[in-house]
Amino acid sequence: MALRSSGSRKLSFEILSKNKYLEGGGPSLIYQSSSDPFQSQNGGNPSRHNRKKKKHKKRKDSTTDLPIIAEDLVDKQRGSSGGSVLAESKSENYGSRDNGNVNRISYVGGGSVVVLEESVCQNVCGFGELRQRNVNGVVAGGGDDMETVAARADESVVEVSSSKEPFPPVAPQSMANGNVVNTLKTSESLDWKRVMAEDPNYLYTVDKSPLKYFLDEMHYGNSLRNTTTLGSEKERERVYDTIFRLPWRCEVLISVGFFICFDSFLSLLTIMPTRVLITFWRLLTTRQFKWPSAAELCDFGCFLVLACGVIVLGRTDISLIYHMIRGQGTIKLYVVYNVWEIFDKLCQRFGGDVLETLFNSAEGLANCSQENMGFWIRRFVSDQALTMAFSILHSFILLAQAITLSTCIVAHNNALFALLVSNNFAEIKSNVFKRFSRDNIHSLAYSDSVERFHISACLLFVLAQNILEAEGPWFESFLFNAFVVFVCEMLIDIIKHSFLAKFNDIKPIAYSEFLEDLCKQTLNIQTEDCKKNLTFVPLAPACVVIRVLTPVYAAHLPCSPLAWRFFWILVLISMTYIMLTSLKVMIGMGLQKHATCTYQSII
Repeated sequence: MALRSSGSRKLSFEILSKNKYLEGGGPSLIYQSSSDPFQSQNGGNPSRHNRKKKKHKKRKDSTTDLPIIAEDLVDKQRGSSGGSVLAESKSENYGSRDNGNVNRISYVGGGSVVVLEESVCQNVCGFGELRQRNVNGVVAGGGDDMETVAARADESVVEVSSSKEPFPPVAPQSMANGNVVNTLKTSESLDWKRVMAEDPNYLYTVDKSPLKYFLDEMHYGNSLRNTTTLGSEKERERVYDTIFRLPWRCEVLISVGFFICFDSFLSLLTIMPTRVLITFWRLLTTRQFKWPSAAELCDFGCFLVLACGVIVLGRTDISLIYHMIRGQGTIKLYVVYNVWEIFDKLCQRFGGDVLETLFNSAEGLANCSQENMGFWIRRFVSDQALTMAFSILHSFILLAQAITLSTCIVAHNNALFALLVSNNFAEIKSNVFKRFSRDNIHSLAYSDSVERFHISACLLFVLAQNILEAEGPWFESFLFNAFVVFVCEMLIDIIKHSFLAKFNDIKPIAYSEFLEDLCKQTLNIQTEDCKKNLTFVPLAPACVVIRVLTPVYAAHLPCSPLAWRFFWILVLISMTYIMLTSLKVMIGMGLQKHATCTYQSII
């Protein structure tokens, strides 16, 4: 660096020799350590006597305030020569910055300025000193590196700081993890103090008499305003949505879904057998085998499942199951009903997938080539066996649920009310206090429609059992119990969906949109998402209803010769078919009309 050049040293001493403080014998501005390189290169090593004299003079003048060399002089000399200036100044700053002193040593060379700053701080507890050195450099020339310059400056600083006297002790302050804790009053405390100062009525309760406290409460209002918030127009709309608007739309949606399930059930009992009979009649009349279409294969598969389910359930002893369930206690009775209901819901969700698999295999078998015929036949047969086994299992579960409900209705120990209370409030508890998305609520509304249809099938089973076994006036009692069950189911569905919509921020317009999707399904309009469609498999309810109504028809047949008996069987089947077909046409046309009007009004 330029600090070692002889020209720089001469220029530095020329500048300092012109200073009025040096000429006038004032206090010296330059403090050199014993390792100062400037003297060793100019005139040899100084004597020990001179070094002691300088050190004694530094101790003597350590308490005096020294002026700082003006930067203009240094800058002016830098512009004229390439020398270096070693300058040191100290200033005592008590309490202005960290309660300490700042000592600054500046090395000004040719194109380079090095400032070493020492901060001597009094410890907060008055036990010692804390020194901090900062080296700031701007290097523009060659020569010694910055570390050498900082080391030389450090030696001078040690000599200067060793002569300083300790600062007066500072009063100790509160500490928290080594930091000074400043206690500040929050805005809340200041506001509270201001309120207390302005209004003397806001005194502490302990300072009031009971009479004064009661009069203040009468004057300033009751405590209910402290535990509630002011309502808004939005909150008012939410209240009326929960009480009036949403229950109506929810009940319309579930009722339409119920009639769609009923229409599908009637189609299974009327349309599907008719299509199968037409197919067999064409085969017998033409006597030419024609490969069936996908729809005909689906009809044949459903007819086979229905026939097998009715035959297997016909072998079941209903009276034995009835007495086994009736022998249980009241608590076990509604627990058993809940178990059957859970399995019924699981079968509802899985039954749709099984039937879709069968229809897919039927589609593939109808459109396959001759090379893949064997593969698709094996696949269709395996899917048919799976659908048949699953439908029979679901039929047994639904039959057991119907027998349990019949046992509760017939019992005289209020078992029906215990069943309704436990089942319905358990349903509210398991659904209302959970987070549901919009799609989940959509699926839940469809599930409630299917559940309501299954309850209707169970009530039809109870009616058939009363026709066969009841004695005395039983019809009024049955109507009352059926009405209670149906009304309780409606109320529970309304309460459940109202609070689900409230807790999950679902507007009543959402149920109108669900109804729109249901109308599209009724009109066979393809939707973007197939998951928005109502999924219902009527095979298990149809098996149970046929199994229950068969003994009723058999009990009213005449005990005549076989031909006459067969004639009455045909008459009863024909009358039932006509009634079911008429009902199916009425419900189907009503659904079509409602779906068209609703869809057009929305569009």
